[in-house]
Amino acid sequence: MEVSENFQVLLSNPQLSPELKDIAEKVLHNQRITFDEGVLLFEKAELGYLGVLANYIREQKHGDKTYFNRNFHIEPTNLCVYDCKFCSYSRLIRQRSEGWEYTMQEMLDIVKRYDDQAVTEVHIVGGVLPQYDVHFYTELFRSIKAHRPNLHVKALTPVEYHYIFKKAKIDYATGMKLMKDAGLESMPGGGAEIFHPEVRDLIAKDKCNAEQWLAIHEEWHKLGMRSNATMLYGHIEKFWHRVDHMERLRQLQDKTGGFQTFIPLKFRNKDNQMSEVPESTVVEDLRNFAIARIYLDNFDHVKAYWAMISRTTAQLSLNFGVDDIDGTLDDTTKIYSMAGAEEQHPGMSTKQLVELIKNAGRHPIERDTLYNIVTDYNEYQFEEEEKPKYYKLPVIN
Repeated sequence: MEVSENFQVLLSNPQLSPELKDIAEKVLHNQRITFDEGVLLFEKAELGYLGVLANYIREQKHGDKTYFNRNFHIEPTNLCVYDCKFCSYSRLIRQRSEGWEYTMQEMLDIVKRYDDQAVTEVHIVGGVLPQYDVHFYTELFRSIKAHRPNLHVKALTPVEYHYIFKKAKIDYATGMKLMKDAGLESMPGGGAEIFHPEVRDLIAKDKCNAEQWLAIHEEWHKLGMRSNATMLYGHIEKFWHRVDHMERLRQLQDKTGGFQTFIPLKFRNKDNQMSEVPESTVVEDLRNFAIARIYLDNFDHVKAYWAMISRTTAQLSLNFGVDDIDGTLDDTTKIYSMAGAEEQHPGMSTKQLVELIKNAGRHPIERDTLYNIVTDYNEYQFEEEEKPKYYKLPVIN
């Protein structure tokens, strides 16, 4: 059944409420839904209805194409000056014995391990510590680019930049220009959590607030550069908090056009200060992806991290608005596994990623960080199985 036929069935359903029918008509005619309509979708819309709308938008934008990239992560430290209640990854400085702190040389050594691999991106994000300052990161970025000029450096969230710029007594515009000049090419979307202070003050009080997070991205966009955005969902927030979060992103995107991808991040409750909070169900995860795709009409891409939500849920999400499933090829990230994600050793070969996408009935495309096509794998024939490489990283007992 074609998407248009699905829509006809949906719109002709006599049991569909007038409010939900109006939203469907808006989606069909490429019209923006309102804040109140976003809340209504969370409160009243069933999964099947949301799937029809989100998949329609997804296929209007991308057809069957589903993107992934070949990247690896460097997490400089899991020690942090902040004490976010939801975080299973970080350890306070007083817990130094339970953590790691990489030197610059150790980080460069990680980069060099990939010299013989066709990775296109290094993703750098971790805890916040005083020694990782403006000078440290500008030198790190320059060193990476000097060693491998074509490796895209995607690094640090506004949480880290806010801290190091404040410590250096420079404003956001000056700081982001320094980073760009040193070799930074894009920013990941982390640290957004939930913007509204009603929730943010309870789960992440100490770190940068919503206005500061958005301001740093805005300064980066003013330099002509791109970034991603996230939302941590499924904990103590209400539905309207999620819509408020997406509304603030939508408004900044209207202003700058600098966001590439929206990434909903599922709250995981293992080994953190919110362990009593139950996790969202798979149905709620899929509903959240779909509503994000509907609401964020000015974002090109919606991504699901397969390493965080499981391979099966990632496959399902491709029918609920998602067109990107990231691409971590090896076990270089601990942020999700330490929080209890299904993928405790998140490594997939390119062949496995391609098969996962094809088995969902989609068209696999390897992209670079800026969504330029690297390889179209739709008709690609693999000669032999590629084995992901694993490197020993610190493990917390």
